[in-house]
Amino acid sequence: MHRHIEKHSIERIGWLRAAVLGANDGIISTASLMVGVASASTSTSQVLVAGFASLAAGAMAMAAGEYVSVSSQADTEAADLARERRELDDQPEHELVELAEIYEARGVSKELALQVARQLTAHDALHAHARDELGITETSTAQPVQAALTSALTFSAGAIVPVLTAVLAPPHSIQLAIPVISLIFLAALGTVSARAGGAGIIKPTIRVAFWGAMAMVVTGLVGALIGKAL
Repeated sequence: MHRHIEKHSIERIGWLRAAVLGANDGIISTASLMVGVASASTSTSQVLVAGFASLAAGAMAMAAGEYVSVSSQADTEAADLARERRELDDQPEHELVELAEIYEARGVSKELALQVARQLTAHDALHAHARDELGITETSTAQPVQAALTSALTFSAGAIVPVLTAVLAPPHSIQLAIPVISLIFLAALGTVSARAGGAGIIKPTIRVAFWGAMAMVVTGLVGALIGKAL
């Protein structure tokens, strides 16, 4: 018989989440800041300075934030696994019964649940408890460095869109070009991320574009008001 191999979208959820969050935040935050500055000033150089500053600061902030957040998750997972390892050493029979009860609660008969628990315990007790008791799997295991690098790179990739738009667009159309081009890329990002995750594309695309537009409108209004006040 041929081995049946399945690929599921959930296997990509770790890097996909960080990538989408990074690129989405890069476009929205940088474009919004540049729109705000453009609303308060007619100087192209000031808009570009704001864009490059946002790109650099945002990439570092995303990397640091993801690393700290995912590292905390990794520390929690490590502590749970260490405690589970001690419990397996100190009270193996109790842990065996606990594992069997998990399978029984899922609908397996008591006798079969105990049999499965014994076999999995003999094979790799810690792995069985990590997966079925703690919910820690290879797919969900925290990877701080990967998350940090992915967030920094994708934020930069997103942020460069409004920055390049400001560089290439005529000075008199920057205030319009930045939000329009940014919204186009946001919609494309929503479509790509939805396809990569195996979901429908309409709702994610609309959701990303809507909130991006809201962010730019609000920041543009704030910039205009402050520009007039100053």
